[in-house]
Amino acid sequence: MTMTIVPEELEEYALAHTTPLPPLLDELIDATEQRTGEAAGMLCGQVEGTFLQMLAGLSHAKRVLEIGMFTGFSAQMMAAALPDDGKLITCEIDPERIAMAKEFFARSPYGRKIEVREGPALDTLASLDGPFDLIFIDADKSNYVNYYEAALPLLSRDGVLVADNVLWSGRVLDPQERDDHAIVAFNDHVQRDPRVTNVLLSLRDGVMLVRWAR
Repeated sequence: MTMTIVPEELEEYALAHTTPLPPLLDELIDATEQRTGEAAGMLCGQVEGTFLQMLAGLSHAKRVLEIGMFTGFSAQMMAAALPDDGKLITCEIDPERIAMAKEFFARSPYGRKIEVREGPALDTLASLDGPFDLIFIDADKSNYVNYYEAALPLLSRDGVLVADNVLWSGRVLDPQERDDHAIVAFNDHVQRDPRVTNVLLSLRDGVMLVRWAR
């Protein structure tokens, strides 16, 4: 139940040719669908989750920051790629989602690497010291530009910032609602930022990768 702009047949083909999830994360997906209903569409899913895990591994990340945890699927995927002394800090405002995520973190061999910060993410960001090697933004869309501006100074010089849902089910082409316009504004903001280089990928619901300009 993930949002995608890719035809269903191609999405199934991509899934069939992506490393399978461990049983615990399959269970987490099922539990998220049962407990959150349609909101389970916010899960990044197997393909994007594996993509994030590969980014963490390829960047040799030791510190990861996640803005928007939901039920902890992406946090577990990225934490699996961290070294034994690695750390992932994840921000979430919903106590029920935090409780559910912690249930599964406690059963995961990587859960000890994950630290949950409850409360508004902008408040958490203001309290953090960098650098982080990988930053993943996947929270309320109206604050994407604010999250980006607060998180970018925390990004290591060789790090990668990733923003999810940047194609917003295609609504970036004809924005109507508030969140549509927020995503369009974010994409334009990054594109105009002379501090960075960026690429927008049509993976799942659109993923923006950002690095410091060389």
